[in-house]
Amino acid sequence: MKKNSFIFIALVSVWLVSCSGNDQKATTKFEVRLTDSPGDYQEVNIDIQDVQVNSGTSESGWQSLNVKKGIYNLLNLTNGLDTLLGSALLPVGHLSQVRLVLGAHNTLKINDNIVGLTTPSAQQSGLKLLVNAELQVGITYLLLVDFDAAKSIVSTGNNTFNLKPVIRAVPQAITGAIKGLVMPVQSTPAIYVIMGADTVATSYADSTSGKFLLQGLNAGTYSVSFAPKTGYLPSTTNNVNVSVGSITDLGTVQILQ
Repeated sequence: MKKNSFIFIALVSVWLVSCSGNDQKATTKFEVRLTDSPGDYQEVNIDIQDVQVNSGTSESGWQSLNVKKGIYNLLNLTNGLDTLLGSALLPVGHLSQVRLVLGAHNTLKINDNIVGLTTPSAQQSGLKLLVNAELQVGITYLLLVDFDAAKSIVSTGNNTFNLKPVIRAVPQAITGAIKGLVMPVQSTPAIYVIMGADTVATSYADSTSGKFLLQGLNAGTYSVSFAPKTGYLPSTTNNVNVSVGSITDLGTVQILQ
């Protein structure tokens, strides 16, 4: 378990409640995946019951993700493999803590024998991790829960073992987004992000504000095409660069009649 690493990865794609670009209505897609560093055992089976997040410090602020509860053999998730535990839409803003809730059915297979792992009650009620990350519009966040199987298991003698995970939280952005403002607002164009011959994202400018946000974009160079309603001319902005963890602002895009 690589010092039980909770690796927080920011994928791109903040999902808005509406397409208006109104940050107050914005939410971030937050995913949690499980992976492991090898350990000298046949199986390390971890009973995962919940993953919770908290944007503040209050005990009333915890929110559960939509987690696939169950028992996971960590040793099936080594060498770059991982599995999706769950996801949720979180409000854009500060994320302070993550909590992993374990069940009581944690086991170890060693020398062809299944041995129960003693799990402290505090871990079953939730192992807290300080994250202190800012969730921003246009970025989706992925938390990779990286267990270090070798270091998480402590032998107490007489063929008995304790499970004592140590978790580290590392925020990392790996994608970006494009935003801007269309004028005049009444042109209400459909907007397409294109790389080569492929359309990779679509949206509409908001009919009230003219704002737009295109999300889920890998780093690279794109063309952004605007297809307004009848009476206005289509246009394309070329060579739009998207960088990891940032939102490229096209500023005001003027749609001609």
